[in-house]
Amino acid sequence: MKKTKISIIEDNRIIRDNVSKFIGFHEEFELSIIEGSVEAFLQEKNFNPSKQTDILLLDIGLPGMSGLDALPILLDLMPDVNIIILSTYEEEYMILKALCSGACSYISKKASLSEIVDAIRIVVNGGSYMSPSIAREIINHFMGGRVSKATILSDRQKEILEKLVDGKSYQIISEELFISVETVRSHIKKMYKILHVNNKTEAINKYMKGQIG
Repeated sequence: MKKTKISIIEDNRIIRDNVSKFIGFHEEFELSIIEGSVEAFLQEKNFNPSKQTDILLLDIGLPGMSGLDALPILLDLMPDVNIIILSTYEEEYMILKALCSGACSYISKKASLSEIVDAIRIVVNGGSYMSPSIAREIINHFMGGRVSKATILSDRQKEILEKLVDGKSYQIISEELFISVETVRSHIKKMYKILHVNNKTEAINKYMKGQIG
């Protein structure tokens, strides 16, 4: 039986080790190049051109070149490879950019190891796979944002977000709400986690799209 050769680019060592170890338990798969960055992967591929890859699990948030920027480069180098994005990012624009750049599937890092293997099998058989939360974002895009988002912020968090939308600084927000700047920062940090965003711009973008309930 011909084994499917799997490569992984993932900078989190624990995730990389767990995923590669679990994949290695399955006889139909053979691990190929396992690296923590795109640059290291390309270097290894250059040193060992005989190492083949059928399916590449690719993270987005990597040191050096991001997974999104690497997609066209990797596909140019390996036109027949199937690239599966494995990422914490579940924002609509990130998903669409990855798929439009050539990724065939998109898996959330919240997925179980079994789900990742199931996704690989689907791709091996000519299909594509998206985690349910990812599929929801795509449906939301094609329905023009009409799908309700289950994002719930506290009244205080909404209040702070609205002030951020108005362009107010942490200091001004603290003065207007009679709370410390550190308390403002604490609320914002919790808010980012709830919204699955990394910065103020992404939070404001979700607010402007009406995606916050």
